[in-house]
Amino acid sequence: MEERTRAYLRGRFRDHYRRTEPVLPPDADAREWGYIPWTSGPGTTMVRHRSTLDLGDLGAFLARERPRHVYFSAGRYDDPAAGSMSEKGWVGSDLVFDLDADHLPAVELGVDSYGEMLEKCKAALLRLLDFLENDFGFQDLTVVFSGGRGYHVHVRDSAVQALESDARREVVDYVRGIGLDLEGVIHEEAVGGTAGRTSPARKRTLRTEGGWSARAHRQLMSFVDDLVEMDDEAAVERLREFEGIGEGKATAALRAARTNYDEIATGNIDVHPAFYSLSRQLVPEVVAADNAPIDEPVTTDTNRLIRLPGSLHGGSGLCVRRLDREAIEAFDPLTEAVPDTFRNQEISVEVEEESQVELGGDSFTLPAGTHRVREYAGVFLMARGRAEKGEEA
Repeated sequence: MEERTRAYLRGRFRDHYRRTEPVLPPDADAREWGYIPWTSGPGTTMVRHRSTLDLGDLGAFLARERPRHVYFSAGRYDDPAAGSMSEKGWVGSDLVFDLDADHLPAVELGVDSYGEMLEKCKAALLRLLDFLENDFGFQDLTVVFSGGRGYHVHVRDSAVQALESDARREVVDYVRGIGLDLEGVIHEEAVGGTAGRTSPARKRTLRTEGGWSARAHRQLMSFVDDLVEMDDEAAVERLREFEGIGEGKATAALRAARTNYDEIATGNIDVHPAFYSLSRQLVPEVVAADNAPIDEPVTTDTNRLIRLPGSLHGGSGLCVRRLDREAIEAFDPLTEAVPDTFRNQEISVEVEEESQVELGGDSFTLPAGTHRVREYAGVFLMARGRAEKGEEA
């Protein structure tokens, strides 16, 4: 990045911070703060181990320093400005989740557009929130668009504050479905013995409400619905795609699906041995469809620094936006995260190679060369290293 570009972005970030008032997180004085300035050279310099006492008024600090990125810690400490983690005196930490479109299995890098990547990331966010709200029952959640390629969720319920890294990893494993198998989600109950037997029979079911068991049941019913609509030959061939299910077992499983549909709908997977085997093999599909592919190191790290809502992302020029829960599904980051500061003028940029831009409700491709563009598009390209600031006439 040329110095002219860096100076322009630094100045416009300052203008943005002069117009906005950041909102501090709870217990801001007990958190560590850090930021990355607009330094020259290919690398970045992280300034950290700061407290609010060091920064002073946050709004004044941001306008004065106009940092490239701003962070605060998930952890709370007795002495957040201490120079080492051991000296800080850890008190507790929020449980933080990070979803990055670059790391999602559903995203095809180099194929999906920026908007498509963010839409797939939002779908993963909604799955994550289903786990956090319905499986765990967390209530104090803050959802944030990161300003880049994903979303953050901060859980601040008192029950999570004292969790160590190992306990946080168990939460990660659960929402990602790591190690999940059918035996882990089925419910077994005795249904009574028979004459001459000392032990009762067992009935295996999938719960139809709550947790991974209900997710497995939904996946199973979706498969069964597709199966019963097929003709016999196509259904048998579909079933034979599963390991250990030959033509005989496939025919039996199909008959069980059709004649015991209502039983299966209640969760019964013991309608036939072949059907139980089928249910077991559908579990990986359940995990692939319903897991939340979060970034594990972020959640397990009790000292993690995370972006400040209301700040600007120095790699995009977009706002780090806190989202109301009811607004998430309709949220469009490509329009709603564009700062007002960058909306009202055009600027000149020198595009280094052909670049696609999706922002502000527009999608267009700029060939290499000098162009006048809406400022938010120019800031986006410069922040991402795909353009330099052009000279103004």
